[in-house]
Amino acid sequence: MMSRARTAPEHVHDHGHDHSHGRGGGAGGHSHAGEENHAARRHPEHVVLDIGGEIGALILHTDAEMVGVEVEVSATGEDEKRTHKDVLEREINGRPAYTAVFDQLREGTYTLWVNDRARAREVRVRGACVAELDWGGERP
Repeated sequence: MMSRARTAPEHVHDHGHDHSHGRGGGAGGHSHAGEENHAARRHPEHVVLDIGGEIGALILHTDAEMVGVEVEVSATGEDEKRTHKDVLEREINGRPAYTAVFDQLREGTYTLWVNDRARAREVRVRGACVAELDWGGERP
């Protein structure tokens, strides 16, 4: 994993209700009445990451098959306190890229989850940096 600054489009998918991940409607495991499928379109807009001091970010690179999949993140040792982002199609250097962008992460280590299963543990995020993890070509 390498750490370097880069901008990429972002979609924040936080909401204040409980739901089961990986089951039910939508590519990301759930849907909301009247809500568009945000992952169904390409995202050319840029991301502005608010990082600095003890706050960093993580960009997860995947392959096209993961577009719309909801990936959760939790601080190491806090498996029940998760937030999530959808894998979206974006563009980096004029080429398609399939990423989930986790911003405003406090410096430390994290677990990434897909369908309630830990997919990666001890993923290091440093303050004022953008960490990158590549799942391209891997299968969940």
